[in-house]
Amino acid sequence: MKSFGKILGLFSLGVLLILVALGFALTHLFDPNDYKDEIRQLARDKANLELNLNGDIGWSLFPWLGLELHDATLASATTPDQPFADLRMIGLSVRVLPLLRREVQMSDIKVDGLNLTLTRDEQGRGNWQDIGRPAKPAAPGSNDQAAATTPAANESTPDSKPSQPLKLDIDSLTLANTRIDYKDAKSGKQFTAEGIELSTGAIREGANIPVKLTAYLGTNQPVLRAKTEVAGVLRFDRTLKRYQFEDLKLSGEASGEPLNGKTLTFAAQGQLLLDQGAQIAEWNGLKLSANQLRALGELNVRELDKEPQLTGGLSIAEFNLREFLEGIGRALPPMSDANALSKVELVTRLQGNANSLALNELKLKVDESAFTGSLAVTDLAKQALSVQLKGDKLNLDNYLPPKTKDDQAQRSNRQNEVSGVLASAGKDGNSDLPNPPSQQAWSEEPVLPIDQLRKVTADVNIGLGLLTVDKLPIENASIKANGKDGLLTLENIRGDLYNGNFNATASLDVRPAVPLLKAQKRISRVPVEKLLATQQAKPPVRGLLDLNADITTSGNSQKAWVEGLNGSASFALSDGALIDANLEQQLCKGIATLNRKSLSGEPRGKDTPFEQLDGTLSFRNGVANNPDMKVRIPGLRVNGNGDIDLRVLGMDYRVGIIIDGDKSDMPDPACQVNKRYVDIEWPLRCRGPLELGAKACRLDKDGMGKVAAKLAGDKLNEKLEEKLGDKVSPELKDALKGLFKR
Repeated sequence: MKSFGKILGLFSLGVLLILVALGFALTHLFDPNDYKDEIRQLARDKANLELNLNGDIGWSLFPWLGLELHDATLASATTPDQPFADLRMIGLSVRVLPLLRREVQMSDIKVDGLNLTLTRDEQGRGNWQDIGRPAKPAAPGSNDQAAATTPAANESTPDSKPSQPLKLDIDSLTLANTRIDYKDAKSGKQFTAEGIELSTGAIREGANIPVKLTAYLGTNQPVLRAKTEVAGVLRFDRTLKRYQFEDLKLSGEASGEPLNGKTLTFAAQGQLLLDQGAQIAEWNGLKLSANQLRALGELNVRELDKEPQLTGGLSIAEFNLREFLEGIGRALPPMSDANALSKVELVTRLQGNANSLALNELKLKVDESAFTGSLAVTDLAKQALSVQLKGDKLNLDNYLPPKTKDDQAQRSNRQNEVSGVLASAGKDGNSDLPNPPSQQAWSEEPVLPIDQLRKVTADVNIGLGLLTVDKLPIENASIKANGKDGLLTLENIRGDLYNGNFNATASLDVRPAVPLLKAQKRISRVPVEKLLATQQAKPPVRGLLDLNADITTSGNSQKAWVEGLNGSASFALSDGALIDANLEQQLCKGIATLNRKSLSGEPRGKDTPFEQLDGTLSFRNGVANNPDMKVRIPGLRVNGNGDIDLRVLGMDYRVGIIIDGDKSDMPDPACQVNKRYVDIEWPLRCRGPLELGAKACRLDKDGMGKVAAKLAGDKLNEKLEEKLGDKVSPELKDALKGLFKR
């Protein structure tokens, strides 16, 4: 038995020596460079590939089956003069005996100087698409034979076992000086990856594989350049179809047209997992940075084989959004507050699919404001947006454009115009009636981004504890709006304002060339002086305003909106007063003139209080006509009619004051009202800038002449009654009284 074992051992040794001798003889006596033409022809016939071997072929047979190529080019056999790849050197070797066990044990694989040039022509066909197709047509009848034999070859018996995959065992993979170019002739787009350097550790299934990759990437539409580096540990199991990239570290820099000359420095870390068996992909321990932005999170994708579903979380630490956007070439438009958007922080849960993304359980901080709720893009293709937020406070004025030089110059011109009128008017109303204003009060600058609004599809619902707009503090503000196909609808905006409240609805139709705007507004018991104070330094009137308005206009500037304003409104002002305007003094002056007396004292107050002011307005192309203004002042009633020209913020009113009687404790003797003046309408004319309020009012001299004539007629009638007594018939006395009245 020992002899047999010894004989078997010697036999095995002999066979091995023969194999080694055969390998030595083949590698030293057989030169593959002598068969370059045959190799090229085999590549044409089997792979439709034009292979040019300009350098030497090195090889080894045993115990390593090795191959080394130098200076080779590849092209499709259909376009042999247009190589899509050239190679400086590739070297690899495989252990021979493990191949018999379906194991691939390889030494270091080295690729140096590989250049790939991939192109698509005008018809969208790539220069690599013909590779792998036989260049020569099959012999007649071969298709039938293949059709008959292929199924049989592919059929497996019930007892057959599935083939086991090859077992990989590679010492390392090195890729150096590699470049990839891609061009699309139809779109003109180009993509370049150059300076590609790839190195790995030992590649074995189920083991950790260190990987490092660097490259310079570039595109031409838009022009963009980026330097990237990826490092980590790869682990895979082909049986379970499970692939992991642990301790991923991605970093780099980018610059180009989208960044407007700025540079973006980016980095990402985490643990990546792709499990095709469970159809999931995960990115755990996500750390992301882009310039000064820092974020943490996790991403999970399920149902990869169906409709992928995304879940996860994201937390962005406080950062300066203004500086971040400026750092990537996306400067924000000027805002009233130069520090607006300097503090932004976000925490949210993510949910989405291929056509939507939602930020749920959102906690957002912007400057001094805090919001909770959700933000979602419900349809990525249509850019449909859903906003459901609740916030504590928001000062919208900080984010609106600042006043321009033109606005300031326009305001200055109007102030100079008003100041000039005030200087000439005096507080006692002795000057002539002011002239109507002429300075345009509104800007012609576009207000709304019409092109962007035409694309808006949105559903917005926002609630705020305090919303500041145009310096007005609106409490418990609620905004509900939607937009679709160029029609934007403000379903409702409401809130509390200075112990009053308001609500409004509106629509903006941007489908036509000239946008159309409609609005309905209701204001209830809001101090009017607070509203007017946002537009001018000192309001001319105070009181609680009730307003109902239904208006339409068109255009896209303040000037166009005012000039196109049409509609109607009704208003009522209670518990108010005309500020710094003593109408009583002017009335006393008129009465004293009729009494042929002089006033004995100074006015008792600066303001004119009233209990009620109401009326209606009819808007026509920016001019509001008020035919029925009524004011009730203690002891007086006022009727008025006229126009308010909103285009220049001017007014032209005729006012009639009816004296009910002076109820003060100590009236001026010169303006005491006797029974002859009761129910007489004393005329005033108010004309000039709206800012003047009652300071623009003067006694209407023409109207006063009619009043004087009436009073003179009444006095003659009294004397006639005294003289005639019962001496003449009543019919004659009535005829004489009528004559004097006329």
